Amino acid sequence: MQVPLLDLKAQYASLRAEMEPIVRDVLDSQYFINGPAVGELEADLAAYCGTDHAVGVSSGTDALVASLMSLGIYRSPLDEGPADEVITTPYTFFATAGSIWRVGARPVFVDIEPDTFNIDTTKIEAAITERTKAIIPVHLYGQLADMEPILALAKKYNLAVIEDGAQAIGAKQNGKPAGSFGDTGCFSFFPSKNLGGLGDGGIVTTNNAELAETLRECRNHGMNPKYYHKWVGANFRLDTLQAAGLKLKLPQLDSWHEGRRANAAFYDAAFANVDEITTPIVKPGNEMIYNQYIIRIPNRDEAIACLRENNIGCDIYYPVPMHQQECFAALGYKTGDMPNSEQAAAETLALPIYAELTDDQQQYVVDTLKTFLVANK
Repeated sequence: MQVPLLDLKAQYASLRAEMEPIVRDVLDSQYFINGPAVGELEADLAAYCGTDHAVGVSSGTDALVASLMSLGIYRSPLDEGPADEVITTPYTFFATAGSIWRVGARPVFVDIEPDTFNIDTTKIEAAITERTKAIIPVHLYGQLADMEPILALAKKYNLAVIEDGAQAIGAKQNGKPAGSFGDTGCFSFFPSKNLGGLGDGGIVTTNNAELAETLRECRNHGMNPKYYHKWVGANFRLDTLQAAGLKLKLPQLDSWHEGRRANAAFYDAAFANVDEITTPIVKPGNEMIYNQYIIRIPNRDEAIACLRENNIGCDIYYPVPMHQQECFAALGYKTGDMPNSEQAAAETLALPIYAELTDDQQQYVVDTLKTFLVANK
């Protein structure tokens, strides 16, 4: 049996008849940049995320960069003095810390909770200095970070909050959607996401009308009106083709979330009595969308080899925390500084969780892992 980590062809098969005419319509229009579908998608996503505004951008990474720049966290070549600091987690995809670095700010890392893998909010205040300008919590794997204490600290110290919701569109905390808590919410439409595009794409959500307008200028080289630039933005525009495809997919998103939750429940039940496997923890009040299904397992690397030998897709999210990445060596962190992140990097494993998985495929994954554990006792 073959069980890929993700099967995008299975999802596309259900959308082919509707998707292909939409692509042809964009081709026939030759309106590839900022076509009508972009504004329509922005309105749909603002409503879905419970915000007043949504601004389409070229990727989830650029959503973070545009948010930082639009909030004034940007070091120009003429700036002097110490850099701004932005607090975030070391256990995330590179884009989070990389975006901070790209705007000339300094990433300040705070370790994670060992159960949810999200930033440990009890450790944030100790990392705040007079140079801190923002906090970027990451809603990892589709579960929101604990937003109430983060927002309280932001209010206390006058900090911006940028939600990295790249893996969490549609996730909620106490009924409130990801992307509606902070100054901005940043989402990715990379094809592997629960809401995946036909290539790269992203969006920024906000309830601040002035900030939304600044974001729109930022994505278009800081231009307003045409050919007049009061500040330096970038080319962060969302393609019309991406918007059209995403607009078609959005009405299906909640059903895909439910499919992932059902598959997570299957795994949870199957591994409930397997002491060696720790399944995902969902905190009370959180509605998780399972962008990934992450387990802890002993002999993780041997388990990966076994799964792959049996044609089962799997992966490590993430093998090297940000504070240990070579490109951030100048920040001065060392091994042992973020023990929970380092342990997670050594023990975690992602299993297939996409909505189109069959029961037989999931049972094959379960049986393979259980056989591996028996053989390695």
